[in-house]
Amino acid sequence: MPLSTQSQGDAEQYVLVASLDNARNLSNILKAITFKDHAIFSATPNGLKVTVEDSKCMQANAFIQSEIFQEYTIKEDSVGFQINLTVLLDCLNIFGGSTAPGVSTALRMCYKGYGYPLTLFLEEGGVVTVCKINTQEPEEPVDFEFCSTNVTNKVILQSESLKEAFSELDMTSEVLQITMSPSQPYFRLSTFGNSGNAHYDYPKDSDMMELFKCTKTQTNRYKMSLLKPSTKALALSCKVSVRTDSRGFLSLQYLVRNDDGQICFVEYYCCPDEEVAED
Repeated sequence: MPLSTQSQGDAEQYVLVASLDNARNLSNILKAITFKDHAIFSATPNGLKVTVEDSKCMQANAFIQSEIFQEYTIKEDSVGFQINLTVLLDCLNIFGGSTAPGVSTALRMCYKGYGYPLTLFLEEGGVVTVCKINTQEPEEPVDFEFCSTNVTNKVILQSESLKEAFSELDMTSEVLQITMSPSQPYFRLSTFGNSGNAHYDYPKDSDMMELFKCTKTQTNRYKMSLLKPSTKALALSCKVSVRTDSRGFLSLQYLVRNDDGQICFVEYYCCPDEEVAED
């Protein structure tokens, strides 16, 4: 692949180099978290984490493990920068978005360090396009302090069933209410929109339910406007894990397979809108 020799001579200048044979494997996962212009890139030897936030109430993270890349070289324990995600996706889509059968665009991402742009080399059919995107110093992402030890309720569902629920729920509702309980209704989604109240229930022994682990009854409301961006990740995913902790914070973890069948994860955190009295 020509890109493997691209800029080989000055490869030692870069603190981060990541290459993919198929640029869509990056652009598709980034689309799942694109709801604000700016994103924080955090690279470690384990891979790349891309974070997008909305008013400290919601956070989306895309995780791309180092094994996904054909080449992944990092010269520091961690490398971080902030970048305009919309511009990055535009570059990937315009120069690397070929949907012709059997045609894929190779991508090599290079970063020299603080103050330098992120350089993209996109190669398709022997033609190489170079894009340089300015970077900024990364802001510290909000720590939602969501840890597995504080998780009170967790279900894992086939994504199809959640897509079906979202298509039937009234999206004019300002909030989505989630009830999780060891007893009926087990797992319930509720909306309160223009056409009245609607509930969507999942039996715990449903074929669509892969795991049901609820220890206490919890009912929490989340702003629909904050959750709507997560439907992009839902559309790409095959499974979703829904967790709530003792504070009512929500974690939605989506398992996404790329074009080559490899697995990436997208996670959304959302804080509860208001307390709802439990029955």
